[in-house]
Amino acid sequence: MISIFYKQGADINVSQHETDFAKLSKENVLWIDLLSPTGDEKRATESFLGTEIQSRATAEEIESSSRFSENDRAIFANTNFLSPADDQMAIDPVSFILVGDVLTTLREIPLRSFTSLQRRIQARPAQFGSGWTVFLSIMDQRVDLDADIIELMAKDTSQFSKRINQKEDINEDFLLDINQLQENAMFVRENIVDKQRLITNLLKSGRTPDIYDAKLNVLLQDIGSLINHTNFTFERLEYMQETVVGIINLDQNNIMKIFTFISLLLMPATLVASFYGMNVKLPFDGWQWAWVLLLGLMALIVFGAWFIFHRKKML
Repeated sequence: MISIFYKQGADINVSQHETDFAKLSKENVLWIDLLSPTGDEKRATESFLGTEIQSRATAEEIESSSRFSENDRAIFANTNFLSPADDQMAIDPVSFILVGDVLTTLREIPLRSFTSLQRRIQARPAQFGSGWTVFLSIMDQRVDLDADIIELMAKDTSQFSKRINQKEDINEDFLLDINQLQENAMFVRENIVDKQRLITNLLKSGRTPDIYDAKLNVLLQDIGSLINHTNFTFERLEYMQETVVGIINLDQNNIMKIFTFISLLLMPATLVASFYGMNVKLPFDGWQWAWVLLLGLMALIVFGAWFIFHRKKML
């Protein structure tokens, strides 16, 4: 699907037919949004821009040289948008092509930040004078959404911390939950660093209009704050993980300690029982109440062993 946002007087209209390129000039077009485009839509956009649009394979590459590049006509930038999906993070690659003042975006799935921006463009056309303002608005909204994701992770981290303090359900599953949250924090940090690199490259580019440098610097400051917050969350999760491992180890040690203590307590009594279980002549043979005496002796030995362990604070 293609959406072409173009200026018509004081308004901004949208067309969803690639054949309308023949009626439009680059000076009037702000934004070309390609959502899972067909071959005809992609070729028509390339013809209108006068440059080739990167393939999805190129857009998804990790190398920094492939994430940002430029030629004498256009700037190509690729980044990932994250969205929570159950307990994990879904990665949605997005490509940006800036040719003059025309922004072109290429994506495969609907994104909330794009949908809300499209409505805002038509409601407040005066705020969007070129494709650069559209691009900066997309990045600004994306940074806000990343901040919301980090805030949700911080809340989850606080809930985990409460569970640890209250020793509520501290088990291997809880440890795996912390590990998953750590993975999400790493994904978010990588995603934010990727945007930091993109904005930095735009500031270095000679094709970026100087009037947008201030806004790009503000975005860099916001991104830097998010990186610091993400690092703090990750370190906190790492500390919590070590705490949970320590608690689980202590619980296991206590269980082993109890079993060992019970074995030691019963060992002398077992020795007495084994001794009197031999088929030989022994003291108290034939006495009617010998078994009571032997039970008392075993109980006294068990109590004595317990008292010694208790006095030495070995329990």
